[in-house]
Amino acid sequence: MASVPFHYVDLRAFCYATEDEKRVERALRTYLPGGPDGEREDGDRIDLDRAETEGYHGDRILVLSVRLERADEVRHVLSRLAESPDLDRVLGELDDRVDDDCTFFLTLDKQAAVRGEVALGDGITLRAKVEAYPARKPAAVENVREALTDLLDDGDR
Repeated sequence: MASVPFHYVDLRAFCYATEDEKRVERALRTYLPGGPDGEREDGDRIDLDRAETEGYHGDRILVLSVRLERADEVRHVLSRLAESPDLDRVLGELDDRVDDDCTFFLTLDKQAAVRGEVALGDGITLRAKVEAYPARKPAAVENVREALTDLLDDGDR
């Protein structure tokens, strides 16, 4: 995929009091360059933002997030998404997954990501701002459709 049709990609996961923070971080890093260990080939490491909040019953919730803006990083996330067996389903749901602000949404399985696998599910939120000119939903949907179709074609599915 030569061009990247996204301005940025945000990934976010919640770490609840009952979860191991290192496992949740590893799950989120499954989608990042450098993989679960976080070590990229260039020796650089993508830092995760951490924000602590409190649940309804006073329990601690740690929010782990990262914004990827560099084209190579976004390409890496897309290449990981290409491994999902659910990509065809996502293509069929694009009208529901792209909003009027040209933002594309996916939820990914946190437990699968801990194992290094890619699947739709709950636990990790992917939010990507779609490049679309004019910035209208139909143009954004078409750009995402083209990018995901390219992923399918590259994966020879």
